[in-house]
Amino acid sequence: MANSQALSESIHAERILILDFGSQYTQLIARRVRETRVYCEIHPYDMTLEEIRDFDPKGVILSGGHQSVYDEESPQPAEGIFDLGLPILGICYGMQLMAHHLGGEVEGSDRREYGHALIRQSGVDLKVPFSAFFNESQHNVWMSHGDHVVNLPEGFEVVASSDNAPVVAMQHRARQLYGVQFHPEVNHTEKGEALVYSFSREVCGCNGEWTPGHFIDYVIADVRERIGKDRVLLGLSGGVDSSVVAALLHRAIGDQLTCVFVDNGLLRLNEGDEVMATFKEHMGVKVIRVDAEARFLSLLAGEDDPEKKRKIIGHTFIEIFEEEANKITDVSWLAQGTIYPDVIESAGAKTKVAANIKSHHNVGGLPERMGLKLLEPLRELFKDEVREVGVELGLPRQMIYRHPFPGPGLGVRILGEVKKEYADLLRAADAIYMDELYKADEYDKIGQAFTVFLPVRSTGVMGDGRSYDYVVALRAVVTKDYMTAAWHPMPYELLSKISNRIINEVPGINRVVYDITSKPPGTIEWE
Repeated sequence: MANSQALSESIHAERILILDFGSQYTQLIARRVRETRVYCEIHPYDMTLEEIRDFDPKGVILSGGHQSVYDEESPQPAEGIFDLGLPILGICYGMQLMAHHLGGEVEGSDRREYGHALIRQSGVDLKVPFSAFFNESQHNVWMSHGDHVVNLPEGFEVVASSDNAPVVAMQHRARQLYGVQFHPEVNHTEKGEALVYSFSREVCGCNGEWTPGHFIDYVIADVRERIGKDRVLLGLSGGVDSSVVAALLHRAIGDQLTCVFVDNGLLRLNEGDEVMATFKEHMGVKVIRVDAEARFLSLLAGEDDPEKKRKIIGHTFIEIFEEEANKITDVSWLAQGTIYPDVIESAGAKTKVAANIKSHHNVGGLPERMGLKLLEPLRELFKDEVREVGVELGLPRQMIYRHPFPGPGLGVRILGEVKKEYADLLRAADAIYMDELYKADEYDKIGQAFTVFLPVRSTGVMGDGRSYDYVVALRAVVTKDYMTAAWHPMPYELLSKISNRIINEVPGINRVVYDITSKPPGTIEWE
């Protein structure tokens, strides 16, 4: 096998730079580029010309942003970026920056434009990438702006306009400079993925070397070179990220990897046994299982505040993990399932334009506290790419494409105080819900589905007697990015079947309700 440097140069050589000006959609731009099998990275808008040259991109995308280009404090790119000779695509604020810097004029609009919009071609000869995007005179797109370009810089021509904006797409006649006022990265824009594909592959000339197979080869070679004969410790939760890390590292270093699986008593039905069966029995991964249900439940007793429950569960996991790690004396590395959005968000907290950014626990201080070096083999991947790598590694598809499960587990799907009785009832009800969704081929139509335990009792009639038992709520949402979500229109017959099974098969539950709240105004999880 080739060394990691050669493999890295192969899959990272063709790359696109995305400069972030504070858009809520910047990660979506990167995901769309990655879907074209082209590697890309997101960097702060104030990257210098020297840093851009050192990055050596095949092309640059300027993201949107919430400010106005003519404001004194508005974020601006490096002077000279448009003279580097690189293909550049400006999106929303990025297009306005391009027009502003090259001598055009941007103004505030009398009417802000958010949501669906109909745009019309101007009739000019379309250059790539617009020739791949427009196939009709009118096009449905997604807008999110308050300013617009009113006068073009020299050499540019209008590609499309709308009733509210004279320029919603522009191209330079001689240079590879393109701008769109709309957002091709969101699913609401018709054929938006075709525009991103055409820019990445045709305009920038990338061949599409960023594939799961190439990534696996690169990581295996890199890990073997970096780790040598050292041993690695991994906290295995059974979730997608840690499971893929475990499979990837096991393929790379075999018995040098030790996984610690902390069963906190807040997992789904039979999940602990399934994790052990998949990794220890079938794959031969070295896994230490810690049964910590009693410890977690005792610390959670009497606590009903959601944030405090999260902190108790998180801190207890770290304590138990450290206790187990201390029993293994010759470990040098701590592996974590950090993925690219975690890295972006942690780095974003340091930028001027980031708003409401969190610091992810995966890039916290645990390795330093334990005196271990940090290994993050998935830190370049988005979640959908992690799933593709997992399938390529041979992990069960049902495990890899399972709906998201919160870090605190059922602890935040039991409203109020967490008790073993509640967890057992919720596990049983949720297992029936998932079983019926799979049988009805409904599971893959849903972005996230789960059951919530409500700590209230209602009166019912069961058989010839009166019951006074608990209530569970079913939740199912359709979403592409988890920033917004619509409740899933579940077939009535299926809801009826799920409800009947739960009430008949789970003693202690006598009422089932269905949550029809979208996000916003609600959140996906209840706590």
